[in-house]
Amino acid sequence: MGAVIVAGTDTGIGKTVFSAGLTRALGASYWKPVQAGLEEETDSETVARLSGRPVLAEVYRLRLPASPHLAAEREGVEIDPARLALPQVAGPLVVEGAGGLMVPLTRRLLYLQVISGWRAPVVLCCRTALGTINHALLSLVALRAAGCRVAGVAFIGEEAEDSRRVIREIGAVRDLGRLPLLETVTAGTLEAGFAGIDVDAIREVL
Repeated sequence: MGAVIVAGTDTGIGKTVFSAGLTRALGASYWKPVQAGLEEETDSETVARLSGRPVLAEVYRLRLPASPHLAAEREGVEIDPARLALPQVAGPLVVEGAGGLMVPLTRRLLYLQVISGWRAPVVLCCRTALGTINHALLSLVALRAAGCRVAGVAFIGEEAEDSRRVIREIGAVRDLGRLPLLETVTAGTLEAGFAGIDVDAIREVL
């Protein structure tokens, strides 16, 4: 089995919690190559706590909670895409990006360009809030223009049946289900909430 990339339409939409649920459901390892912001629990620490699965070390750990290019510049670091090659692990690997697809890693390199180079299927996470249709369709256009293989779209939040249908039909993309908002996020509540995600469809593309 190979890698699957978890990308998002924006930052702060629940992508890390989704990644934790997917890592646990697939019995996978997890990797977030670039972490910006170290004051609170990092995404890798969150996934380790919620999934109980192996977590690979980040390549870049940047203190400032900002766009990676800016956080790196503040520390005198330039992110080198050659260091972001997918690691080889036994079994499946869940890879989480940072923010949205167009987040810059340097002033010349977008995260989307790195994702395209990985040549792994992408699960696009969308929050079910106002604006999700526009954000999702734009992200799908960007992924396909970059040559990425889209495994499907996963929704996070309250049910928005019409938005899901519009994104599925106009975006010509598979609906992988919805992870509801969890009042308390624990390994148990996440596992229960993840019952609404079509993990088998994701497993098929690995």
